[in-house]
Amino acid sequence: MKPEAFLEKLAKEDFPAPVLVEREVGGFLDLHSHPYEVHALVIEGQIDITINGIKTAYLAGDAFHLLPNQIHTENYGAKGVKYLASRKSTTTQEQLSAPSLDA
Repeated sequence: MKPEAFLEKLAKEDFPAPVLVEREVGGFLDLHSHPYEVHALVIEGQIDITINGIKTAYLAGDAFHLLPNQIHTENYGAKGVKYLASRKSTTTQEQLSAPSLDA
């Protein structure tokens, strides 16, 4: 996917402007999740994302999508990786005003 098409997709889905993320050669993030939805486009290098035991490699021009709170790992290739990432919070007013289960 070309960066222009990626930016158009973000705009259509009401995602904010992306930021450039750079990760080091051979880096790794163990199991984790994010409290927001992510759309990303790889610009250089490679990122391998493993979800539910399924590893997918993303190279320059590939886009990936992560759902909020989706548990995954990340491995960065022999050249590291650079990607554009747009993050959209899914917190709604209803979630903010919901009563706490701890109360």
